[in-house]
Amino acid sequence: MDVRFDQGTQRPQPCLFARPHALIEARTLDDVAPALDALDAARAAGKWLAGYASYELGHALEPRLERAMPEGRVLPLLRFGVYDGPEPAPDLPAPRGTVEEFAPRWTAEDYAQAFARLHDYIGAGDVYQANLTFPIDCTVSGTPAEIYAALVERQPVGHGALVVQQDLPALLSRSPELFFETDAEGLITTRPMKGTVERGASPEADRAKRDWLQGDVKNRAENLMIVDLLRNDLSRVAEVGSVRVPRLYEIESYRTVHQMVSTVTARLLPGVGIGAILRALFPCGSITGAPKLRAMEILRALEPFPREVYCGTIGWAAPDGRASFNVAIRTLMVAGGRGVLNVGGGVVWDSTAGAEYQEALWKSRFAQISRRAPG
Repeated sequence: MDVRFDQGTQRPQPCLFARPHALIEARTLDDVAPALDALDAARAAGKWLAGYASYELGHALEPRLERAMPEGRVLPLLRFGVYDGPEPAPDLPAPRGTVEEFAPRWTAEDYAQAFARLHDYIGAGDVYQANLTFPIDCTVSGTPAEIYAALVERQPVGHGALVVQQDLPALLSRSPELFFETDAEGLITTRPMKGTVERGASPEADRAKRDWLQGDVKNRAENLMIVDLLRNDLSRVAEVGSVRVPRLYEIESYRTVHQMVSTVTARLLPGVGIGAILRALFPCGSITGAPKLRAMEILRALEPFPREVYCGTIGWAAPDGRASFNVAIRTLMVAGGRGVLNVGGGVVWDSTAGAEYQEALWKSRFAQISRRAPG
């Protein structure tokens, strides 16, 4: 398994983890605890880690969710390579890849039915917010690296990653969202994204949309819910009184959307490793809802398809305590000329099905890469 990161362990140059000594993998519930312990043991032995965890790992980390583990999953719950260290990544190939023929598995009517059920749960007080998602099937051409190069050319992001596996689908992530990063001194930072609007067609319209998102009460409320959720999750592995929110409601602009981002930091307790961080934080609250566990239960009842790596994480960890993991949104799973990407968004009481479905479809535009005319 080879893993390439757009921003390397020594930013800003990309890096590559290749030729692992071993793979640490969990496919069943019984595999998870030993695998998490093995991650920490490998770092303690001076090795680096790079790999991914599927969204469904979250079901394995919480006993009340175990029975809801989806069937028919393609990917392991987690898979990490054990490496001596990263190396400079070679240049990507020419961007010859294409991603076309998008076919959402939910129509607007399908989405509206699931939305109505979720809205009832919100009205009954089960959750304040939940992130309702669905897959989109597509056709692809080119090697994973060629497709990834085309995606990179289309839109730069801060947390992109390419995972090439010999026996499983390739994972192409153009994620703008940081799940968490740690430094060698024990500081942990998370940057949850919640709040999205499409870009405007003119500079004036674009500024108006950005300003609207910055001040919109609904999006601020959604963002704050997730900030509070992450503050709570971080407190499980942080020194008392160290959790901080240095930045709220910042707007980041990408080629197709503006997004609202906040920053939460904390000081880790001594001895906290990757296993403990994942047990406390995974999956990221920005792609579940609040309260987190009830949201995950409801979403499992509404979404008939496993999310796989979507809404999971791809990242690396160094033996000195440094680590960086994304939230695997804007992420394709590619094999045999076919691709799957998922889209979705946070639903609250005053959301509407039509607007949420359209927002979800906007989020797929990052991957729409058609064949180029000859010459």
